[in-house]
Amino acid sequence: MTATVFGQDGPWTEKDYLTLMGRRGRVELFDGSLHVTPAPTPRHQRIQRNLGNLLETAARRVGLELLETVNVRLKPGRIPIPDLVVTEPIDFDEPMIEARDVRLVCEVISPSNAATDKVLKMHYYAAAGIEWYLLVEQETSTLHLYRRQGRHYREVSVTKPADVLELTDPVRATIRPEDLVP
Repeated sequence: MTATVFGQDGPWTEKDYLTLMGRRGRVELFDGSLHVTPAPTPRHQRIQRNLGNLLETAARRVGLELLETVNVRLKPGRIPIPDLVVTEPIDFDEPMIEARDVRLVCEVISPSNAATDKVLKMHYYAAAGIEWYLLVEQETSTLHLYRRQGRHYREVSVTKPADVLELTDPVRATIRPEDLVP
């Protein structure tokens, strides 16, 4: 299928992957294979933007950056595009961010990508050493915060509507699920 869409068979290298920059939809690279998903729904985008607004102010206060839908190199040949990342200061002209610079990664779970975010990406982010992982479940408006323990994540908190998530690391932010969902 990728040969038909992108004009070549796999496996895909980082160099091949970077030639796809600017194509419509999200194209991620996982160990020589492309993972293609359509653009997020308006609801997904609204949740992502609202969460980004909350985290951006908090990140800037401590000298960090908040970025949306950027390439993150977890290791050579493994480049997902998370919904949001909080990073150390980075070079804005580079085509991707290195995992070592990412302090928090956030994914908004859509029904079409739930397994990818809850299993595959969670494993990959932890193995790459990203300390914090925040998952937002659209269907239940629930926030799941994970902290890395070794090469895996351990759930630190579950925040349901009417509850409050008080982030203290890597940024200080108060997040209410009902403020994210339209």
